[in-house]
Amino acid sequence: MESGSIVEYIDRQKIMCAVILEVKNTRLRLLTENNREIKLSAGRLLHEDKARIDLTMGRDNMVSTLKGVANKRKALIHQVDIKDLWEVLNTEQVWIDLETMTEFCFPDSPSGDHQSAIIRAFFDDRLYFKFNLDKFFPNSAEKVARIVAQRQETERKNRIIEFGGDLLKRLLNGLPPPVDAKDEDTEEVINLLKAYYLFEKDSKDHALARAMISKAGLDSTSGLFSLLVKLDVFDENENIDLLRFEIATEFPNEVIKTASNLALCIEDFSRDEMRTDLTALPLMTIDGQSTLDFDDALSIEKVGDQYRLGIHIVDVGHFVRKGDAIDQEALSRGSSIYMPDQKISMLPAELSEGLCSLKAGALRPAISTMVNLSHSLEITGYEIIPSVINVKHQLTYYDVNLVADQNQDVMVLREIARKFRTRRLDAGAVQISLPEINVWLGEDGTITVNKINRESPGRMLVAELMILANWLSAKYLAENDMPAVFRTQPQPRERLYKGDGGTLYQNWMQRRFLSRFVLSHHADQHSGLGLDAYVTATSPIRKYFDLITQRQLRATLGLEQPYTSEEIDRLIQLLEVPMSHVPRIQQGRHRYWLLKYLEQHTGDKEEAIVLKKQRNHYQILLSNYMIECDLPISGGFVLKPEDLIQVTIQNVRAREEQIVVYIG
Repeated sequence: MESGSIVEYIDRQKIMCAVILEVKNTRLRLLTENNREIKLSAGRLLHEDKARIDLTMGRDNMVSTLKGVANKRKALIHQVDIKDLWEVLNTEQVWIDLETMTEFCFPDSPSGDHQSAIIRAFFDDRLYFKFNLDKFFPNSAEKVARIVAQRQETERKNRIIEFGGDLLKRLLNGLPPPVDAKDEDTEEVINLLKAYYLFEKDSKDHALARAMISKAGLDSTSGLFSLLVKLDVFDENENIDLLRFEIATEFPNEVIKTASNLALCIEDFSRDEMRTDLTALPLMTIDGQSTLDFDDALSIEKVGDQYRLGIHIVDVGHFVRKGDAIDQEALSRGSSIYMPDQKISMLPAELSEGLCSLKAGALRPAISTMVNLSHSLEITGYEIIPSVINVKHQLTYYDVNLVADQNQDVMVLREIARKFRTRRLDAGAVQISLPEINVWLGEDGTITVNKINRESPGRMLVAELMILANWLSAKYLAENDMPAVFRTQPQPRERLYKGDGGTLYQNWMQRRFLSRFVLSHHADQHSGLGLDAYVTATSPIRKYFDLITQRQLRATLGLEQPYTSEEIDRLIQLLEVPMSHVPRIQQGRHRYWLLKYLEQHTGDKEEAIVLKKQRNHYQILLSNYMIECDLPISGGFVLKPEDLIQVTIQNVRAREEQIVVYIG
C-alpha cells in the first residue's frame, strides 16, 4: 500500500474512488473523486488497485482521473449478470474469491477495473450472493425466495407510506382522495390507522401507521381520531374501550335463537314439588327508575311477635344450564356492562328483561333466603329454599324514599338493615359512604347529571339486605362443605375514621387504603364488610360469578350437580380478563360523559377539596361531580389536604380525558 495507489472504500452506502496521498502506519490520507481530502484507516478499504496516479500532476488532474476511473468501472457493471452467475454457482455452496469471480465475468485479461466492477455489482445487488469484501457465497434458492419476498414487502410498505401520507394530507386540507386512488388501498390505510389509534405499539403495523402520520405532519392521536371521525370510521362519541377489548355488543344468532325458544316455553312452576310456594307473600322489588332486569325481591311478614324476612333471587340456573350456548356466551362476557349511553347485558334480553326478570304479576322460580328475626329484629335463624314467587309491587328507590317513615313494611326493613350494618361495623367493617353521580343521555343527546344519595332509605336498605343475603349464602355453602367463589379481604392498610362516620375527604381517601379482595373456592374473613364469609349471589342475571354461586346453592338443594373446587378455580381464572375490563369500561365511559357535560360548563366556579400535594400540582376533588383533577401549583397560595377551595373550570377535553382548572 503506497502513495499514488487507487483505492475504494464505502461511504454512506456508496463506493467511492480515491488516491492515497500519504501513508502513516495504518492511517491513510486520501483524495477522493469528489475533491475531498479525508483520513481513513487502512482496514476500511474495500479494494486496492495496482494502477497508480502520478501525484505530481496536480490536484485537479488527479480528481479528473479518479472520476474517469470511477465512470469506467460503473460502465463495466452492466456486463456482470449476477443472476446467471448464481444459476451456475448456487449448487456449489462454497465461497468464491474475487479473482475467480472476475475471471468468470471477464475472462480476457481482467484488470483492477474489472475487479472493482465485480465488487460494485455485488455490492448493489445482495439478492443472490452474500458479499464479504473480496469473496462471495451463493445464497440457497430458499434464501433467495425469502429475500425476494422481503423486498416485495418493503416495496409494498413504502408504497403504502407514500400513498397514506399523501391521502392524510389531502384529507387534513379538506380535499378528496386522489382520483386514481384504489378503494382497496384507501381501505388498507384506514384500517392501519384505526388499528394504530386503538392499540398503538401493540398494533401489527404500528411502524407503517406512524410513518404515514409523520409524513402527513400529524403529530397527535387526538388529531388522528378527528380524522377517523371525518372518514366515518368512528362516531364522534365512539366508545374506544369496547373496540380495544373486543367487547361483543350483539349476541350470536345461536344464542338469540336458544333464548327465544326458552322464552316461548310456558312452565307451571307451582307444580314443582321441589319448590316452596311463596306466591302469597307481598313481594316487592326496589330498583332504579330505568331498571328492566329485576333479579331480587324482598318480603317481610309478621309471625306472632317475630318477623320473617325474605330475600328472593330469581333462579337463573333453572333456565341457563351449564355449558349450553347461552352459558358459554355469558361466561365469555362475565358481567353486564352499564354505561350512560349503552347497556351490554350478560344474558339476551329475552332472558334478562323477560323470562329471568322478576316482573310484577309473573310467576318465577327463585332461590329464597328466609331469615327469622326476633321482636327486636335480631337474627335467630335462616333457611335457603327453592321457591316459586310472584312480585306484587315494582317500586323505585324514589317510591320507597317517599314512604320511608309511613309504610310499616319499609320501616321494618330499614331497621333490619340498620341493625345489620351496626353489627358489621362493630365487627370492624369499613363503611365508605360517598354520593353517586348519575349520568344519563336523553334521546336528543342531552346529558343530565344528578348526585344521588346512596344512604337514602331505599338504597341503604337494599344494599344492606343484599349483603345480608350474600353473607348467609356464604355461611350456608361453607357449612355444607360446598366450594364457591368466596370473596375475602385483608384488613385495610390504614383506617381514617371509625364506624360510618368520616368526612367526604376521609371517605374518598379511605378507598386508597383498602386491601385488594381475593377470590378463592374456600371461605375466609372479609374485613371490609366485617363478615366471616362472603359470596355474591344476588345478581345472577348480571354477573357470572353470582350465577356460579347460585348453581352451588342449587346443588346443595338437590337441583343440579355442583362444580368441583378445581372447576371453581378454573372459572375464576377464565373470568379474570373479562372482569378486569368491566370496571374500566364502566368508569371510563362514566368519566367521558361527565367530561362531555363539563365541556359545556367552562367558566363555571366549582367547590373542590384538596386531596394531596404532588410535585407540580395539587390533586383535588370536584365535590359536585366526584371527579378528580389536577390544580397547578402557583405562587400566592399554599394548600393542605382537606382544604375546601373554589376553582374555575378553564378547559375540558373529554376525548383526551383532560380537565383544566385554576383557583378562584
